[in-house]
Amino acid sequence: MSSSVTIFCKNTQQYYDIPRGSSLLDVYKMLNIQLPYQVVAARVNYKVEDLNFYIFRPKDIEFIDASCPSGMRCYVRTLCMVLSCAIRELYPAYDLRIEHPISKGYYCTLQQHNEENKQTERVNVTRDMIAAIKERIQFIIAQKRPIKNEERRTSEVMELFHTRTDGEVNLFDTLGEPYSRYFSIGDYIDYYTEVLMPHTGYLSIFDLEPYFDGMLLRVPNRKNPVVLEEAVLQEKMFSIFNEYISWNHLMHINNVADFNIACKNNQTFDIIKLSEALHEKKVSQIADTIANREGGRPKFILISGPSSSGKTTFSKRLSIQLRVNGITPVVISMDNYFVNREDTPRDENGNWDFEDINALDLPLFRQQLSDLLEGKEIDVPTFNFEDGKRYYTGKKLKIEKDNIIILEGIHALNPALIPNIPKEVTFRIYVSALTTVNLDNHNWIPTTDIRLLRRIVRDYRYRNYSARETIARSASVQRGEEKWIYPYQENADAMFNSALLFELAVLKRHAEPILSEVPKHCEEYTEAYRLLKFLRYFVSVSEREIPPTSLLREFVGGSSFRY
Repeated sequence: MSSSVTIFCKNTQQYYDIPRGSSLLDVYKMLNIQLPYQVVAARVNYKVEDLNFYIFRPKDIEFIDASCPSGMRCYVRTLCMVLSCAIRELYPAYDLRIEHPISKGYYCTLQQHNEENKQTERVNVTRDMIAAIKERIQFIIAQKRPIKNEERRTSEVMELFHTRTDGEVNLFDTLGEPYSRYFSIGDYIDYYTEVLMPHTGYLSIFDLEPYFDGMLLRVPNRKNPVVLEEAVLQEKMFSIFNEYISWNHLMHINNVADFNIACKNNQTFDIIKLSEALHEKKVSQIADTIANREGGRPKFILISGPSSSGKTTFSKRLSIQLRVNGITPVVISMDNYFVNREDTPRDENGNWDFEDINALDLPLFRQQLSDLLEGKEIDVPTFNFEDGKRYYTGKKLKIEKDNIIILEGIHALNPALIPNIPKEVTFRIYVSALTTVNLDNHNWIPTTDIRLLRRIVRDYRYRNYSARETIARSASVQRGEEKWIYPYQENADAMFNSALLFELAVLKRHAEPILSEVPKHCEEYTEAYRLLKFLRYFVSVSEREIPPTSLLREFVGGSSFRY
């Protein structure tokens, strides 16, 4: 056998012969690769691997830094392990729980397990505690402690974690793999779903500060990872997250392991029915708030949210609840106010930018809303997406006393949309799949993953798009959301979390075969492979018991609504 192996480095677009058994870090230093920021990991045949990964066979290799999504995820995971390690050294009786992303960081709490009642209780995190934890993190980083990636028989790994209350043991059991991987910093062990950096010294940018009753772990800016993300207070969003956590507690579900066990114990039907009931109750509460608003009912309901958040089904369910309150809603699609194709703005790559607010005919849109408010009749336009032109088909609209106009679109919460319409006649709603349940205490489920999986299933089913095509467009979609939706979330009068506790277990059945079709030799395979690995943690659940009015039906089919 040759003592060398040939690799292709995508960073330099060249082939190299390297010593067989070299680590990725060895190769990085050997080739003197220059990245814009510090290297954190590499993509090997489009799979993300840590820098201690050894090369024995020919591979395509691309080194990455924290400015790409895979690199940033690696950085944040490593930071979370160091945070957890610091807490274990300072407060061994407490467990770290990374609840969810918020305010461009990660909301964290400390918990203590009460042996008497077998319950987990939240700890009051003081400023002094946070200062001590931050100092210990800096100390661990300065020591450049090695982070080892170890793999053993699953039974042995489960024994190592048997005293933990994080949910890892049941998670290992769910996967059913003969061998399981875990990470260690000295004597401290932890579990993460993907790779980490080689040692703690790779971390440089972070902060930890008080956030409500817990703390906010601040992370580098995703575009410029040498500076921190600018924290933005999101009180309304925080309230919705807490509401959903309380819903999960009603079902005695704290993590995916709990969910999987409940499903195996034939509790799936109860979980679906209770989740759907909680959704319906929330929609009903929002409708009641609109109907009974102090100062009078609004004339316009503006509904916004990112792609695949379920805005359309939410609008239809809200319309039903408004009718129960004696209100007749009239839906106006903002899509019909697109400018003609030749007048559409272009993005930095010269492509049509349909997410730009100026892709809408704002003067016409604003004028027609003003006319409706004054009791005038308008000619409702229709936009033909095939030829990119707007037409008038003779459809008229005039609102009566009991009418409310529902406007659904990504710009609905943007103050620039209707600056001349009095605020008191509007009611703004933000809809998004904010969270379902964490894998365990240290592995959360990104909201973007939930929506991407929804979009992959929907696009394949209804738009004849492959998973590869949907993944390829996801970066552009996210840029539009960052620019046109997220800055205005807190403008909402009400928020609706469209996620369902059971939905990833249902989407799994649909998404896995679609994702498996993504070729292993393309850029999109990195994301497809990551999502397939992620879905392995869920038991599979049939949609048979899901009602036809469920928001999830918008994506998996079988809805009783017309779209």
